[in-house]
Amino acid sequence: MAAPGENLRINGDRLWDSLMEMARIGPGIAGGNNRQTLTDEDAEGRELFKSWCDEAGLGMGVDRMGTMFMTREGTDPDALPVYVGSHLDTQPTGGKYDGVLGVLGALEAVRTMNDLGIRTRHPIVVVNWANEEGARFAPAMLASGVFAGVHSLDYAYGRTDLEGKSYGEELARIGWTGDEEPGAREMHAYYELHIEQGPILEAEGKEIGVVTHCQGLWWLEFTLTGREAHTGSTPMEMRVNAGLAMARILEMVQEVAMAAQPGAVGGVGQMQFSPNSRNVLPGTVTFTVDLRSPDQDKLDGMRAEVERRAAAICEEIGVGCSVEPVGHFDPVTFAPELVEAVRRAAETLGHSHMDLISGAGHDACWAAKVAPATMVMCPCVNGLSHNEAEDISKDWATAGAEVLLHAVLETAEIVE
Repeated sequence: MAAPGENLRINGDRLWDSLMEMARIGPGIAGGNNRQTLTDEDAEGRELFKSWCDEAGLGMGVDRMGTMFMTREGTDPDALPVYVGSHLDTQPTGGKYDGVLGVLGALEAVRTMNDLGIRTRHPIVVVNWANEEGARFAPAMLASGVFAGVHSLDYAYGRTDLEGKSYGEELARIGWTGDEEPGAREMHAYYELHIEQGPILEAEGKEIGVVTHCQGLWWLEFTLTGREAHTGSTPMEMRVNAGLAMARILEMVQEVAMAAQPGAVGGVGQMQFSPNSRNVLPGTVTFTVDLRSPDQDKLDGMRAEVERRAAAICEEIGVGCSVEPVGHFDPVTFAPELVEAVRRAAETLGHSHMDLISGAGHDACWAAKVAPATMVMCPCVNGLSHNEAEDISKDWATAGAEVLLHAVLETAEIVE
């Protein structure tokens, strides 16, 4: 059926209050959040979310990856659910809105349905996917990847953080190991609301991003092996300098990404030196190259070029080089019928909008492997995300959640 009229609006104040209350859990040091997955703070955030879902009359299911599924029943017992959500975990220095807006915006949509006595033929399930960020346990989107059959449960449980703690052990420790098999649920459709994490919507003066595609990604973890030696007494020509090789590879990644323009990015955001001492040349350097593009051939071509040139750089310096892919997904084309539902909702509500390709990976990318899926995006100030200074306005949050509500209701089918 058609989307409801423009008079159907969410309670923006209630949504904003929920965002601010969740932000009190796992505060950062500069105004943001540190609520990394499977920490005590993650457990506390889950309990708060559960309490709100209980108040909204939602039934809870939890799978063995710790993903929370909160169900509002539909009128047709044979109709597959419409899933809508995102994640509550954050980066170590994350903001208040990345992921959280999608979960609490979905909850607000359900609260609005309750307020107005709206029933739908299809059930609606609000989802909090576990370990979307991948900051503590790589790769990102781990739980949704297991749900979609991309990763095995054993693989996920065996992922370790920098302290050697495993995903499976930490999930059990915080008490959120569910009994559902990941992927056992069937979806009619999946929607995800998210901040853009980029500057385009704000620069174009648009309130809503209608997400048509998501970039593909390769995360390549390099381990360079040199020779530890004193930085003061080792002659320059006698060094086997893994740090120098890393520096040249970083510059090369920039060159490869620039040569692939437009529609390609590449960079390095994490590195570790060992022994990481001021006056010792590193024996080992580990870092991750992040390559992305919405074009499959371009994405795979960048990977091949980076690996080829890195090997040549290391051979010239005499440094050992190994590469392991630790994260990957192909470019995603979202379901045209759901994309059109988002576009219609924005137009019905009078919110300015534009088509957008997501530059970041999201759980919707894996959900799209098992059901029709798409995303709704709202701007963020200066395009800043994965940063404690991440910011959005209440109006942007409200507009995004309203578009989400209308699109979900169209797909879930209002029962008159």
